[in-house]
Amino acid sequence: MISFHLARADNGVIGIDGRLPWHIPADLKRFKAQTLGRAMVMGRRTFDSFPAPLPGRRHIVLTRDPAWQATGAEVVHSPEDALALAGNDAAVIGGAEIFALFTPDRIELTEVHAAPTGDAVVPAFTGWREIFREDHAADGDRPAYSFVTLVR
Repeated sequence: MISFHLARADNGVIGIDGRLPWHIPADLKRFKAQTLGRAMVMGRRTFDSFPAPLPGRRHIVLTRDPAWQATGAEVVHSPEDALALAGNDAAVIGGAEIFALFTPDRIELTEVHAAPTGDAVVPAFTGWREIFREDHAADGDRPAYSFVTLVR
């Protein structure tokens, strides 16, 4: 199974300068629960955005740079190699260029109800069926958000 795991603002923004443009602790907790024990596929910039490899998960890093390597990263150079290494159970976690390379079976999405400025954008997911939604109100400087699960 290939699943996408991301938080996406109403305007499509998923990041700015290698970081999230919001802080939603419940989203981070959900991300951890959904990826723990799995192989995560990501781009180099996503890997570089972590202070250290995330515990309890494999970090398969898809990069065009044949010389790139990092502690905790399993480096691949094609989507096919990433899936082969993941054993076809991959949690694809970004960034935008990486999401464009895969066709998921499931999308675990946090819809962030805001329109922040950003430099990484993912288009809306059309043609998907929503099977789960949990809405959360804004709180202080944290925007409203919804946990959503989409399937084909």
